[in-house]
Amino acid sequence: MWSLKEVSEFEIDEITIEIFDKYKYALDYIGINFSREDVQLAIMNCVFGMEAAFQATISYWYYLQNKSQKLEYPSAFLIEALNNNWQPKNWKEEYLDNPNFKSPCLRWWDEAARVWGRDIRNSLIADVSEDEYGHERILFRSGEKLSLRIAKRWGWQKVLEYAEDVNAPF
Repeated sequence: MWSLKEVSEFEIDEITIEIFDKYKYALDYIGINFSREDVQLAIMNCVFGMEAAFQATISYWYYLQNKSQKLEYPSAFLIEALNNNWQPKNWKEEYLDNPNFKSPCLRWWDEAARVWGRDIRNSLIADVSEDEYGHERILFRSGEKLSLRIAKRWGWQKVLEYAEDVNAPF
């Protein structure tokens, strides 16, 4: 996923990055295509009201979901919200608690507990996180790292075997 951290630090301030990081997984889930140049430009050029535009997009998506309707052209909707300083209607912070809005790292962490059990997961895996460049990695208790993308390709059994191997005492 595109990250604001890929942009020069002189162009984007820390607060903007924090706001983006707070909403990016929810926006991605509802269909915002961050690889589109027009979406990236709208985000980078938004000098006022970015958080409100993100909230307006998410709250409208929820509104349509409750009416069993789909948000058509979500990327275009977000661009309009950013360019026209749209304000959210009936925004609720709990909207972000939707399990579909979790980061891929957190989803993998939760799924590992379900597949292997919490005790095994916790004995082998220290963390699953995204670095400042958007690379998602599994950190094993031994200090070894594995790309989350590779782990997903390998499947649960092979990752478990690898984790047991790299965490084995010498």
